[in-house]
Amino acid sequence: MELAYYSDYAVRLVNSEEPARNKDVLTSVEAVRDLFGVNQQAARRANDSDVTRFRSVRARLRAVFEAADGGDQTLAVDLLNSLLLEFPVSPQISGHDHRDEDGSPLWHMHLADHPSNATAGYAAIASMGLAFHLTEYGVDRLGLCEAAPCRNAYLDTSTNRSRRYCSDRCATRANVAAYRARKREEAARTPLPEKTGRSAESAQSTNRSNDR
Repeated sequence: MELAYYSDYAVRLVNSEEPARNKDVLTSVEAVRDLFGVNQQAARRANDSDVTRFRSVRARLRAVFEAADGGDQTLAVDLLNSLLLEFPVSPQISGHDHRDEDGSPLWHMHLADHPSNATAGYAAIASMGLAFHLTEYGVDRLGLCEAAPCRNAYLDTSTNRSRRYCSDRCATRANVAAYRARKREEAARTPLPEKTGRSAESAQSTNRSNDR
């Protein structure tokens, strides 16, 4: 498993809440377990107490993305470092479920957590994955969607650092909104046509009738 994969843990957790829309799917232990994805062994450790603990870690991870999105790289790193210190992991070499054509293990780095609860395990993996992504690609590759009111977190892996939205859906919605706004501005700047020819004569006739 590639270490960069673990950064998706952070994105999934942060995006379980949409504050601007007053939406939060992290309301049950089942929702907590869903965040683990295919890692069902770790998910089984979750219990009702993890709902509150997960929400706390989520707020701290969102703060990392907010700092990075706001251009404060030092704050983003400091916030992430505090999570790394609180939730440590042990890198290990692994070859499970990965074999080449000869049946030999394909050795790769794996993050082994030693949690006291499900939240500690998830937070450790999410924080370390995000740290690998940050140091590999840069703090400015951590962003928040610009399609208001979304503000979902995303990881920019584009070659030209051009990503601004969390999904194609939000990008399309933002482009349509921008197009409509330009059309309204153009309409507001366009002067009304002057009355000429028959229209002007009709207006003069109406004015004379009103004078009688």
